Amino acid sequence: MGHLQLWLPVLAGLTGIVAQEGRGDTGMGDRSSGCPSWPGSLGSWLRKVGGTGASMGQDPRGDVAAALGQQGWRMLKQGTIREGCGTHQPPSRSPVLSPDLYRKVFVFRKDPSDAFVVLQAQLEQPLRSFTVCLRSYTDLSRPHSLFSYATKAQDNEILLFKPKPEEYRFYVGGKFVTFRVPEGRRDWEHVCASWESSTGIAEFWLNGKPWPRKGLQRGYTVGATAAILLGQEQDSFGGGFDLYNSFSGELTDVYLWDTGLSPDKMRAAFLSLRLPPALLAWNSLSYEVKGDVVVKPRLREVLGA
Repeated sequence: MGHLQLWLPVLAGLTGIVAQEGRGDTGMGDRSSGCPSWPGSLGSWLRKVGGTGASMGQDPRGDVAAALGQQGWRMLKQGTIREGCGTHQPPSRSPVLSPDLYRKVFVFRKDPSDAFVVLQAQLEQPLRSFTVCLRSYTDLSRPHSLFSYATKAQDNEILLFKPKPEEYRFYVGGKFVTFRVPEGRRDWEHVCASWESSTGIAEFWLNGKPWPRKGLQRGYTVGATAAILLGQEQDSFGGGFDLYNSFSGELTDVYLWDTGLSPDKMRAAFLSLRLPPALLAWNSLSYEVKGDVVVKPRLREVLGA
């Protein structure tokens, strides 16, 4: 009995790993997770381990090894059996976060370009207000898209577009307002645009400073099922690109909130200070690169970053 008592903690520890009584195992091992092929249910397994050797006071290790099989016995000795083995739960379908982008940029190398970056956001309901912010660095003088959010019903559901160096267009639901700005000095530009349905007020901030507010799509609702792209303007859901509206240069600090940010938070976004939780947040961005886009460290710092 002495040997059996020594093994009781091991057997107890396995109760959270082996399939529950009455939920019989399929007998198939999970090679991808490193789980062994468990024999039967917990009750039958314990009866097998507690067979003649253990019940007669002999060393039960032979019975344990026989019950676990070669792979399971090796994993038990190495301490590599993990919680969840034998439960046959389906793999998680949660999106996998991409590597941390802190102090990094997307470099769109070609001009013109067919490349883009797909952003993955979990929107649970349509948007009645939102704020989008990003930082760009380019020497383009032709039209180019910065942020494109399209639904199947409307390709320009949300769009930040720069038709020329001294002008930004902010689209909601296919309609836009124009904000005229000083022509860039070939430096980083940080922009934030926000909108609320109840008043139809559209705000535009450039490098931490607000522009006069304008009216846009009062009462509108932005659809939740969307294709969100950086670097291309969508003329159809997820496609329909015009290469001469593509972005070439560097993008960073991309955010999307499902609310309008306060003036203090708008300035905090420009200065890269602490920000509220977002649908899309640069340092925890889930994305997929399509084409010639490279993630690189910043060549030089920008204000507040």
